[in-house]
Amino acid sequence: MSFRKKNVVLGPSTRGPVREPMAPKQEALPPAGTRSSPLDGRPTTSTGTASLDQLLAGHAGLPLGYSILVEESGTTDFSGVLLRYYAAEGLVQGQQVHVLGPTDAWRGELPGLGKASGSSKKKSASASDEKMKIAWRYESLGNNAGPRTNNNGLAGAAEVFCHSFDLGKRLQPGDIKGELHATPSTAAMSWLHPSGSGSSSPLDTFISNVSAKLKASPPGAIHRIVVPSLLSPALYGSSLCRPADALQFLHKLRALLRQHEGILTAMISLSTSLFPRPTGFTRWMELLCDGVLEMLPLPRKVHIEPNTKSEDVVQGMLKVHSLPIYHERGGGIEGQSSREDLSFRMSSSSGLIVKPYVLPPLLDEGDGGQGAKAEGKKVEKLDF
Repeated sequence: MSFRKKNVVLGPSTRGPVREPMAPKQEALPPAGTRSSPLDGRPTTSTGTASLDQLLAGHAGLPLGYSILVEESGTTDFSGVLLRYYAAEGLVQGQQVHVLGPTDAWRGELPGLGKASGSSKKKSASASDEKMKIAWRYESLGNNAGPRTNNNGLAGAAEVFCHSFDLGKRLQPGDIKGELHATPSTAAMSWLHPSGSGSSSPLDTFISNVSAKLKASPPGAIHRIVVPSLLSPALYGSSLCRPADALQFLHKLRALLRQHEGILTAMISLSTSLFPRPTGFTRWMELLCDGVLEMLPLPRKVHIEPNTKSEDVVQGMLKVHSLPIYHERGGGIEGQSSREDLSFRMSSSSGLIVKPYVLPPLLDEGDGGQGAKAEGKKVEKLDF
C-alpha cells in the first residue's frame, strides 16, 4: 500500500469552526450593605453597632425580614441613639430608610462617619504590601499571569459591612447614598379617632406608604423601617395612643416583613416607664417582634474614682429576652447572651459598646492608698 502525499495544509478551515473562549461567569453580588450569615447563609444587614451585631444569634447581623424591639426605662434615650445608628448605617449603605414620627429634619440629627481604626489601616497597609510582592513575582511571567484587578486597581476589595460613627459629628450629604422617607407625627397629633369606620389612622397610612414603596422599588433595593418611641405622648396624640391601634400596626408590620423577607428589616423602640413589661399590652408587642432587648440605665455617679478608666465605666445593663431566627423557624444559636449579665456604655467616638458585666475587684483602703502612693512616686521619678 502506497502513501500519497496530499498537498493539503492543515488549518482552521480543516479542523472545523474555532470555539470562542468561554467568558467567565460573573457571580451575582449581594445588595449593598448585606452579606451572608456565617451560620446558615441567609442574608443579613448591619444594625450600625458592631457589638450588637455579634449578639444576634450567631448571624453577625440582623437577618432580612425580621424586626427588633428595644425597650428602655427611665428618661434617658439610649434606645433612640441606637435607632439613629441603625438609620445612619442604612443611608450610608445606599438603602431606603422609612421613619415614623420625626420630620425630614431628623436627617440632620444622625451621627456622622467616624475615623477608621488603626487596625484597619494596618491591615490595608499590609494587604497593599502583599499585593506589591505578588505583582513583583508575576512581573517576569507576562501580563496575563498576575492577579486580575478591577478598574480601581484593587483585587476584590471588600465593602464595609458596619461603619463606625461619631456622635460629635453630623452625617454629611456627601456620605448619604440612600433616601430617607419620613412620616411626621404632626398628622397624628391632629388626628381624632372616629367613632365609626372613618378615615384611616396615621399608622395605617405609614404602612400603606411603605407597602407602595416596596412594590415600586427596583430589585435588590434594601429597606429599613425605624419607629422611635412608639406611642410616646411627645410624638403622638392621645387619640392614637391606644393599645388596639398599636397591636394592629405591629400585625401589619409583621405581615410586611414576612411578605418582603429578602429586602426589609425594622427596629422599634418603646418606653417601659409608660408601658411596663408585666402588662399584657407589652407582652403582645414582644410576641409580635422577632427580637426583644431591654436597656436598663444605671443612676449616674456624681463622684468617680480618679483611677477609673473610661472603658470600665458602665452606663447601664442590657437584657436579651429573645433573638431573631432562634425561637420561631429554627436556626441560630443562643450563645451566652441570654444567660449572662451584659452591660453597655455609650461613647461619642466608639458608639454603643456591649460587653459582659464584670464586678471590679475589691481592694483594702490601706493597700489602695499604698498603691496610689507608689504610683505617684514612680511618676515623679520618670518625670524629668
